[in-house]
Amino acid sequence: MGQVWADEWRRTERAFAGIAAVLDAAIAAVAPQTGRALDIGCGVGSTTLALAGARPALEVTGTDLAAPLIAVARERAATVPTAVRPAFVVQDALTLAAERAPLDLLVSRHGVMFFDDPVAGFAALRGATRVGAPLVFSCFRDRARNDWSHAVDRALGVVPMASGYAPGPYALADEARTAAILRDAGWRDVTATAHAVPYVVGAGEDPVADAIGFYRRIGSAASLLAAAAPAERAAMERTLADMLATRIQGGAVTFTAAIWIWTARAGEPA
Repeated sequence: MGQVWADEWRRTERAFAGIAAVLDAAIAAVAPQTGRALDIGCGVGSTTLALAGARPALEVTGTDLAAPLIAVARERAATVPTAVRPAFVVQDALTLAAERAPLDLLVSRHGVMFFDDPVAGFAALRGATRVGAPLVFSCFRDRARNDWSHAVDRALGVVPMASGYAPGPYALADEARTAAILRDAGWRDVTATAHAVPYVVGAGEDPVADAIGFYRRIGSAASLLAAAAPAERAAMERTLADMLATRIQGGAVTFTAAIWIWTARAGEPA
């Protein structure tokens, strides 16, 4: 999947632009001027680069397990001035956090929804962070509120997974459960703010075709389309195209992404 996201990074960054805007603003509201910051699951580095640009004296590192994504992030970083150029590392975030401790800021754009044991994962991050230092991350709210995914589910007859924690895009969708996870992991001042932002999946001369290209590789439809026989796949794509054509706004296929922006501060060690 890392290679797929690296290949499609321009499309995914376009889709996540609304998410990035509210997350970057939330980070800027609490980010220290100096110290060490870690971007968890940094992907192609947009959040890392934005933070480094906003806080030139802060030592900012982005980490991801997918080497292809880090390669793109490094290419993008090479275009910014050396003085505000962050580091990008292919490594497990928990290991790197321990190595870089004590950290003064933890951030993530949809990169902390994949812990097998979320309490243990967030506890390890808290243990690598100075007491009182902030954590800011974004994640999706309920799948049914995320029109960009739910509309495709309805069109193709996808049955959502049962509720409950499972690593993946909607792992932290439940507000009460996620708040409990963070508090149990030793974080305090835990707050969630809901946002609904534009999510553009197709643009250009043929926005519907561009959106079909997006869904062939990204999201819940990708595996279904890949597994279908050619005739069935063609029929599914016609169904998708009909639905996508109804979502064109200003020349782009635009849905809504429903997200949480979570903020918290590291508590005292247990």
